[in-house]
Amino acid sequence: MADTKLKKLIEQRDAVNTRIRREQNKQRAGERKSETRRKILAGAAVLELAKRDNDFATKLDAELKAFLVRDADRALFGLPPVQTQEKKAS
Repeated sequence: MADTKLKKLIEQRDAVNTRIRREQNKQRAGERKSETRRKILAGAAVLELAKRDNDFATKLDAELKAFLVRDADRALFGLPPVQTQEKKAS
């Protein structure tokens, strides 16, 4: 009898832990979605400002050249690929 009761309690605990993990995952996914949306909106605002302000556009270009290290990311902004040490040595 006690063994059955213990098994039932363990099953209930496992079910609750599963529900907790599911809710935590939903919350983290929502936070990631909000963070992505904030980045998109902030980026759009920065790009719009760069269209209107040439000095800002120049500063932004310099920042992007320094910040972006992946060639695929640099290509999105029309920047040349980063020269790696191997390419420099050739």
